[in-house]
Amino acid sequence: MSGFYLALEGGEGAGKTTLAKLVCDQLEHEGHQVVLVREPGGTTLGDEIRSLVLQSEAMSPWAEAFLFATQRAQLVSEVVGPALAEGKLVVTDRSLYSSLAYQGGARGLGIDRVRALNLLAVEGCIPDLVVVLEVEPEIGMARQDSPPDRIGGETPEFQAKVAEAYRELARQEPDRVFLVPAEHDPVQVLKRVRELIEL
Repeated sequence: MSGFYLALEGGEGAGKTTLAKLVCDQLEHEGHQVVLVREPGGTTLGDEIRSLVLQSEAMSPWAEAFLFATQRAQLVSEVVGPALAEGKLVVTDRSLYSSLAYQGGARGLGIDRVRALNLLAVEGCIPDLVVVLEVEPEIGMARQDSPPDRIGGETPEFQAKVAEAYRELARQEPDRVFLVPAEHDPVQVLKRVRELIEL
């Protein structure tokens, strides 16, 4: 039996972390075995890379892309792949689709080139469903912790490019990537996300 792999995506301050916990609670209440992970992170190596990519003062776009892919490879090998093989549900706060939007789109590296790198890293283990939480960049940025991390502190123009890249991904993969307005009550957002999860 194979499991189900849900990725929650979106720009800064979209509410991914809050929603991930709500989704897990809902699915566990329904009797499912659920594993919650986050990117970057989720493993010892991943947590070390998280500190590097989010706290470094400067980093080239390709260095950033490769570091994200590296932590993702470890997470899939150590946590996500085994959980799916056991028939569990995996809910992730960000996934390779973040790299497609941030590094591929907003950083200008090219969605297809960044996708190729990440498919190698995860050995084809990609989310079954990708939910992109949409908020206006200015609203999302205002919701962030203060001070924001290196990527969260990018300009509103950069965040707008991230949002457009997610919309492009939804156009490219309409059966996998869904846009969900996230400026409403989290319970309403949870209801819509649960409707999209086909179990």
